[in-house]
Amino acid sequence: MSVKREDVLKDEHLIKDIEEIAKDTALLHGVLMRTKETPNSPDVVSYAPFTLFPTPVPTALFQQALAVQTHFNRLVDRVSQNHSFLEETLASTIRVDSFTARLFNIYKQVQQEPRPQSIVLGLNRSDYMLDRSPDGGTSLKQIEINTIAASFGGLASRTPDVHRHILKVANLSEESRKVLDNNPAAGLARGLAQAWELYGSERAVVMFLIEDVQRNIYDHRYVENELWKRNIPVIRRQFEDVSRTGSLDESRRLFVDGREIAIVYFRNGYMPQNYTSEKSWEARLMMERSLAVKCPDISTHLAGTKKVQQELARPGVLERFFPDEPETIAQIRATFAGLYTLDMGEEGDKTVAMAMAKPDQYVLKPQREGGGNNIYGSEICEVLENLKNSTERTAYILMDKIQPVPVQNYLLRPGAPLRLNSCLSELGIFGAYVRKGKDTVLNECAGHLLRTKSSEHADGGVAAGVAVLDNPLLV
Repeated sequence: MSVKREDVLKDEHLIKDIEEIAKDTALLHGVLMRTKETPNSPDVVSYAPFTLFPTPVPTALFQQALAVQTHFNRLVDRVSQNHSFLEETLASTIRVDSFTARLFNIYKQVQQEPRPQSIVLGLNRSDYMLDRSPDGGTSLKQIEINTIAASFGGLASRTPDVHRHILKVANLSEESRKVLDNNPAAGLARGLAQAWELYGSERAVVMFLIEDVQRNIYDHRYVENELWKRNIPVIRRQFEDVSRTGSLDESRRLFVDGREIAIVYFRNGYMPQNYTSEKSWEARLMMERSLAVKCPDISTHLAGTKKVQQELARPGVLERFFPDEPETIAQIRATFAGLYTLDMGEEGDKTVAMAMAKPDQYVLKPQREGGGNNIYGSEICEVLENLKNSTERTAYILMDKIQPVPVQNYLLRPGAPLRLNSCLSELGIFGAYVRKGKDTVLNECAGHLLRTKSSEHADGGVAAGVAVLDNPLLV
C-alpha cells in the first residue's frame, strides 16, 4: 500500500534508513563527483549531491519549457550571426567589463578573416524558475541561457533510476512510476556526433577543453562515452596543452599533440580565471581561427551574455530575428522575466532608482557564468550607490526576482548532516543544434535538468556547492 509523501518526510527512522540506501544507490548508478581541490590532492570519489526525493513540477510548465527550446536554439544561432546586433548590444559592456572585452576582441579579429568553417554546433541549456504571482498563478520564467559549458547533462542521465529506487523503498511506488526517463548525455552527444560527421575526417578527434582540476569529471565522461560508442575518438586537453602543442596548417586545420581536431568542445573558458596567462588567450584565438568546429564559437559565446539576454527582452527586438513568426515570438517572450538596462542615460537612471527603492524585488547580474555571481537585497543598494554615476554600472543588468513556492525536501551532501529543508528548484532544458551554411541539420531538445537548493541560499549551482541534483515529478 502506498503512503503519502508528507508522512514519509516526517518519519525520522524511515528517512535514516533511506539515506544510507540513497547514497549507495547513487554510487551504484554512477552519480559521481571528485572531491579533489588541487591537481596534487588525493583523488577521492563520492556521490554527487542530490535530493532524497524528486520535486513536484507542474506538467504544463514543464511541457512549455520543452516546447520553446528549439526556438531558443534558433534564436541563439541567429543572434550569433548578427554582427551589428552584437556590436550595438555589447558596446557599453565592453567599455567597462575587461573579460567581455577580451572575448569581443577575439570575435572582431575572427570577423576580419574569411570564415574557414561553415559548420556551427550549439549545445546550450536554458534555465527557468517557476514564478508565483500575487494572484496565486504560476508561470515559467527564464533565468538565463548558457551557451558555453552547459553542465550536468551527464549526471542528469543517471539520477532517474536513483530516485525511482528511493521512492520504491519509501513505499511511494506510484510516484516512482512517474519519474521521467532522461538522457541528456545522449542528446548532447548526438549534436557532437553530427558535427563530427559533417567535418568529414575519421582520423580527426573531438577535443574536450577542460580545467586542470575537474571535480565534475564524470559528467563529462558520460557524454564522452556516448561518442566512443559511435567510434568517435575523444581527447581531453587544457589551454596550456593547446598553447604548447597546438598549430594550424595552411588550410587552418587545428592540430594538438599531432592530432587533427574536428571539434573543440569548451568545458572551460567561461570565466576570467580560466585564462591564466596571455598564452591562454592566444590559444583561444588560434582555436577560433581554425577549421575545427567550435562548441561554442566565439559569437555564440557572446550571444549568451546577460546583456544580450536583457536586450532581447526589449519590445520589438525579437521581431528582428523572427520577422514572420508571431507565434514563435509569443512563446519565447512568455518566458521572459522583467529585464532592465543600466546603460548611462535616462532609462538606466530609472533602473537604478527602481532597484534602490525596492532591492528585494530584483537581482543585479554581472556578465559572468559559473554561479555565485549575482547580487541580492541590501547589497544591490551598496553596489549601485557606489556605481550609480559611473559607467561601471553598465557591466550589470537588473532582473525581476522570481518568487517561487518552496517545497520541503532533504538534500544529501557528502559529510553534511541530513535535515529537512525548505527548497527552491531551477529547471534546465538542454538544446542541441547543428547548421551547415544556411541549412539546419539538427535542432532538438536534448533533455532536462532539475537543480534544487535550500531557500536560505540566494545564488549558486551544483558545482559551486550550493544546489544539488534533482528530478522533476510531473503533477
